[in-house]
Amino acid sequence: MAALICGSMAYDTIMVFPGYFKQHILPEQIHILSVSFLVPEMRRELGGCAGNIAYTLKMLGSEPLIMATVGQDFGPYAAALDRQHIRRDYIQVHDGFTAQCFITTDLDDNQITAFHPGAMNLSHRSAVSRVAEPIEIAIVSPDGKEGMQQHCEQLAAANIPFIFDPGQGLPMFNGDELKAMLALASYVTVNDYEAEMLCARTGLSLLEIAAQVRALIVTLGAQGAKIYTAGICHAIPAVPATATLDPTGCGDAFRAGLLHGLSLGWDWPRIGRLASLLGSLKVAQQGAQNHHFTARQLAEKYQAAFAEPLPDFLYEVQ
Repeated sequence: MAALICGSMAYDTIMVFPGYFKQHILPEQIHILSVSFLVPEMRRELGGCAGNIAYTLKMLGSEPLIMATVGQDFGPYAAALDRQHIRRDYIQVHDGFTAQCFITTDLDDNQITAFHPGAMNLSHRSAVSRVAEPIEIAIVSPDGKEGMQQHCEQLAAANIPFIFDPGQGLPMFNGDELKAMLALASYVTVNDYEAEMLCARTGLSLLEIAAQVRALIVTLGAQGAKIYTAGICHAIPAVPATATLDPTGCGDAFRAGLLHGLSLGWDWPRIGRLASLLGSLKVAQQGAQNHHFTARQLAEKYQAAFAEPLPDFLYEVQ
């Protein structure tokens, strides 16, 4: 079942400083800040919302089609997609760099992050009309600003139901721009912080936003999620993780569950429970694309978490 995923592809370089930033940044000298941190631990991960969502969605048995713009350094990422049998038909390669995120974390889990958007800023050069096959469901996740706006308009014009997932891209838009995209979307998903910002910028309450779409999904971290639909609020429980190693990409794994459940026509409580489980599996691994599960493992974990079988799974449990 084809799902179009509009969003970013990025490399995440994650470094760990075995000390504390506060011991090296002097408040009284902040106006002439010049510091250097020795980071003996470093790893490079594949990331970006579109890539992360596609990774989990493929393991679920759906067919993710990524629409993204990347740079000339995309080779290693392309090879990883090929190994996972994720198609690259609608990924455009441009001059320059693929989006890059550089994160340095200290022992207090404080982070200093630098983000280079690179080719992501050219996302508006990709058009939904290029997709040569039927699309059941789509998502517009964080990407270049113009690209997000155009993809919302193009999906709505093509009558393709889609999730609007502004994520960390939300601060790029003013209230009127957000209202315009909400009016086009079939579904909206945000975390609790983004929900507050969305309401503040649009002047709308959560219930008013929910009334405009088929469903509004608000994730609450360790408290689970709430799904507002048809005048009802479904409380979705969190699934305790076997370990809490890295929250990076948890929201993207959750969104893969939303897309998968929607494509199968499940009811919202079951969609939410699958999404919640996937977020739990992701947080137990470092990096956004290093968690793994088989169909049988997922079915067993779902049964254990919710005391019911995983319904209407796409492929035979091996």
